[in-house]
Amino acid sequence: MKRACFTGHRNVEDSGTADLRQRLISILERGITNEGLTDFYAGGAIGWDTMCAEAVLALKEKYGHIKLHMVLPCSNREQTYRWTREQQKTFYEILSQADTVEYTSDSYYQGCMKVRNARLVELADICFCYLDKSKKKSGTAQTVRMALKKHIMVVNFWRDTSE
Repeated sequence: MKRACFTGHRNVEDSGTADLRQRLISILERGITNEGLTDFYAGGAIGWDTMCAEAVLALKEKYGHIKLHMVLPCSNREQTYRWTREQQKTFYEILSQADTVEYTSDSYYQGCMKVRNARLVELADICFCYLDKSKKKSGTAQTVRMALKKHIMVVNFWRDTSE
């Protein structure tokens, strides 16, 4: 197990965001030191993808051998078209620090996100997700199903208080 991908919902901003970020960093660090994780693949979306990419970049300061790879569904302009300036700024900062950037399509089309998600799973040995299991038709749920079909480990950071 050396390669990890991320998939998750866009909305992770809530009262527990700082705790979630710290839990993510802690688990990723354990994966780096105990399991030999070296390569991390993020899809570049708002929310979970951004949090994960930022966590990898923070850990890269301590573990210089790890790499962040961005796997994007379409052009930067099309992906960030409806984002706020702050979200766009963060996106471009992450891209500038990524070790590689791969585009699964030159332009947006219906289904390009699914192709990007399949590529993330194809590249990974483990999937770190933020999945609300009640959202069965989400892209995140679809990506987790792809990972399970590939028989790779899925670690879900979602905290469902009803369970």
